[in-house]
Amino acid sequence: MCTPVAGVPLACAVAVLKYRLYEIDRIISRTLAYAIITGLLAGIYAGLVLLATQVFRVHTPVAVAASTLAAAALFNPLRRRVQRRVDRRFNRARYDADQTVAAFATRLKDAVDLDSVRDDLAGVVSRALEPGHVSVWISQRD
Repeated sequence: MCTPVAGVPLACAVAVLKYRLYEIDRIISRTLAYAIITGLLAGIYAGLVLLATQVFRVHTPVAVAASTLAAAALFNPLRRRVQRRVDRRFNRARYDADQTVAAFATRLKDAVDLDSVRDDLAGVVSRALEPGHVSVWISQRD
């Protein structure tokens, strides 16, 4: 009798530790994204069903099935877009760091001066990662 009662909290603890669910910002981000997606897809599905049954006067199960398939086909593209926007909103530091690194990669293509590349790299690392100290070691080629 005590095993099932103690097993549920133990299973929850294992799941939290195994899947790193203690990162609350990720949980909030995913919850918000999926809540938005659920609302949007429910609205799209209801709109398509109403459009098919009321406007076009098609009262067959095919209209409902087509609406279901259309809403299901929209899930992944909609999920990617919503998740990108939610991540951009809640993980602004990571998004800015990604932009900083992308800009550095673009500048690096045309760079030829090793000292300017080293200084630029140290600046990018400082802005993106905000470490306490930055040093760049470059070996001398003979």
